[in-house]
Amino acid sequence: MYKKLLFILLLSFTFGQEKEALPAGEHAKNTKKYSQYEKPEVCQSCHTDIYQQWKRAMMSQSFTHHWDEIEYFDLAVPHAKNDPNFKEAVDGCNGCHAPLSYLAGDLPPPRPEEGSRANEGVSCDLCHSIVGVKNNDPVNFNYISSPGRIKYGAKPGLESPHHVTEYNPIYEKTELCGSCHNERNPFGVWVKSTQKEWEEGPYSQESVKCFDCHMPGAIGRSASMAKIDTVAQHVFLGAHKPAKLRGAIELSMHCRESEIPYDGTALIQIELFNAKAGHKIPTGSVEDRILWLHVEARDSKGNTYHLKVDEKGFEGEKYTIASDELAYQDFSDALGLEDFEGVARDGVPVGDRIFRMPYFDQNGNMTIMQWNTRELGVDYRIGPRETKIETYSWPMPRDIAFGEVEVTATLNYQKLVKPVAEYLDVPEEESEITVMNKVSTEFEVYE
Repeated sequence: MYKKLLFILLLSFTFGQEKEALPAGEHAKNTKKYSQYEKPEVCQSCHTDIYQQWKRAMMSQSFTHHWDEIEYFDLAVPHAKNDPNFKEAVDGCNGCHAPLSYLAGDLPPPRPEEGSRANEGVSCDLCHSIVGVKNNDPVNFNYISSPGRIKYGAKPGLESPHHVTEYNPIYEKTELCGSCHNERNPFGVWVKSTQKEWEEGPYSQESVKCFDCHMPGAIGRSASMAKIDTVAQHVFLGAHKPAKLRGAIELSMHCRESEIPYDGTALIQIELFNAKAGHKIPTGSVEDRILWLHVEARDSKGNTYHLKVDEKGFEGEKYTIASDELAYQDFSDALGLEDFEGVARDGVPVGDRIFRMPYFDQNGNMTIMQWNTRELGVDYRIGPRETKIETYSWPMPRDIAFGEVEVTATLNYQKLVKPVAEYLDVPEEESEITVMNKVSTEFEVYE
């Protein structure tokens, strides 16, 4: 018994040493071959449901998705050609978006229409070849990939007729997710920090992990020959699923007075509570996302009025209140433009409250090019279990009708700022509005 235990300990120690010796992050570029990784279709024959879930999730579309393709080939690649200092960072995009291409050194990868294996995105075999994260410090695709007949996962004791299945504790740790969902750019700026946000928030203290929400467990079979058990659903629910967005932020609203004189001022308060996400909202590609609160009033004759949020006076607040000013002037660096004045910063009604963290280039202009970000602005996102309060002081308009006034607050979300999408000719679905939540209240206007 003692000898057996000693053998297991020595084997674990040896494997740990070998694992740490494998390349990770930028050191893994051009260290593998495409042929070392099985195609997802091979997995489909046994793991039918899991394959179909993956196929419909963003993991399979990480390279072929239209906005990712445009951002990479129309902005990042040209920028790296204009300024070779960005080449490593731009190559590194593929460490997460086209990992097989990165590991094979096929950079930049062929465009999606060419049908290369880069199109597999974050494939089954790539994920299940991971044996650890370098130094347990997840950032910049520093997962450790060891492809071969052994497929790693979160359950011990499983057998397969096609491959060897081995339990690895990394599949129960959020560091696995963080290796791609945390990113530090060439200037040391944390341009993505979803796993870090989770780690600093309340859910990490309660052992509620990324997988619990994004890969919920359900009773079923992980493979056609497997026993019935709890199976992690490979749906990877996130910002591209409207059903996941709806209700993530809870809204409540009231007017401080139920009756307002025709020459008075309505004082309205709205509370926004991040009830579901273990990270901040928005998260991930925060430079692209826009989440804003739009408030309208409708009087008894059907007249509608747009209410503007009260300012709070904190530093950097101007970037959290919608305006018609221009931004994204650094497109000129990537596109070789002269005298480019930028495009509209927000594309939403002026005066609406925006929940965001702006990114700035070397000239202090807002940017969506995370590799070109020198500084982050005020972080006015909504953290896990955080409540933000917004107020609206609305003097009654001269033409307000007597009677009931209904005030409605709508929380809207776009994956990509509309003016940017229009300028770069991104398909409309990427900038379409998803209503996350809506709430109303009423008051009476009297003479």
